[in-house]
Amino acid sequence: MRRLLFAILAAASVFMPAGAASSDSKQAPTGRYAADPRHTQVLFSILHQGTTNYYGRFDRTTGTLNYDAAEPEKSALTVNIDMASLSTPSDSLNGVLTGPAVFDAGKYPTAVFTATSIARTSPTTGKITGNLTIKNITKPVTLDVTFHGGAMNPMNDAYSIGFAASTTIKRTDFGLTGMRWEPLVSDDVKLIIEVLFQQQKD
Repeated sequence: MRRLLFAILAAASVFMPAGAASSDSKQAPTGRYAADPRHTQVLFSILHQGTTNYYGRFDRTTGTLNYDAAEPEKSALTVNIDMASLSTPSDSLNGVLTGPAVFDAGKYPTAVFTATSIARTSPTTGKITGNLTIKNITKPVTLDVTFHGGAMNPMNDAYSIGFAASTTIKRTDFGLTGMRWEPLVSDDVKLIIEVLFQQQKD
């Protein structure tokens, strides 16, 4: 019976209609939220030989959001990306990218984004400016953000809120240079982020 109940709840969470989520950000409870690593993705794309965009992703991301429902602009956000979790369609390339020649994940295991300002541009969109640190180099970055919505998670009775974000950075700003194949790829790298935050119970 317990297994059957779990299966029913799991199915309900997967097939919950989109209308069950509220796009009103003020409906989300004020409080501390943590990124759900199972439902958070950080993807990157870089133009290869001027012909195709090559995609990869980081599979382990954590983060905290101190959310202010009354004034979302006063919220605080920090996101940490495990650089060793990088994944592309090529196993050999994964090793090169996480190795000393590129990200050097052994020496610099984590990339960090910390928000410094949040501005709403509509009820469901905004811009988050912050500091992005990769390989111990910190540069300002502005994310274009969309609030997907919020809803109670029937699996754990925690309120969940979801966001999409994107930006474009220059790899040379973070010292990602000197690779033998550098002339074949663009300097611009697009970041695409989907993150689900779940409210933490004190």
